[in-house]
Amino acid sequence: MNPGEVVDIYTDGACRGNPGPGGWAALLLKGSAERELSGAVGETTNNRMELQAVIEALQALKRAVRARIYTDSQYVRLGITEWLSGWKARGWKTSDRKPVKNQDLWMQLDTLVVGHELEWHWVKGHSGVPGNERVDALANAAIDALLGVK
Repeated sequence: MNPGEVVDIYTDGACRGNPGPGGWAALLLKGSAERELSGAVGETTNNRMELQAVIEALQALKRAVRARIYTDSQYVRLGITEWLSGWKARGWKTSDRKPVKNQDLWMQLDTLVVGHELEWHWVKGHSGVPGNERVDALANAAIDALLGVK
C-alpha cells in the first residue's frame, strides 16, 4: 500500500429487539475499489452487531493499513479510543468493578487493531451520510435474509 493511501471503512449494526435478530455490515473503500461485507445472527444485541461489523472489516484487510473508520456507535468509538485501556488494566472490569460486556468481542477487536494506523470517527446515524446509510441498509437486509423477509 502506498503511504498516501487510506482505506475508508463504514460499519453499522442493527437489531430487531434488543436482544433479537441482528445484522452487521461494513463497507471498505480505497480509491475506486469497494467491498461490502454483511451477516446476521439469530439472537444478539445491537452493541454486539456494531462490534462485529468493525471486527469483520478489520479481518478483511490483507495487510496493515491507514484507515478512517466511520461508525454511528459511540459505544464502539469510545470503547476503542477511551475505555479499552482501563478495562484491560482492571482485568476486564469497568470503573465500577463490573465485568465488561461483550468482552469476547472487545478482546478480538483489541488484537485486530494492532499494526494498523486507525482514525475513529463518529457519524450521526440516519443523517444522510452515504456510507453510513449504505451499511445500515446492508445490515437490515442481512436481518431480512435471516428471517426470510422479502
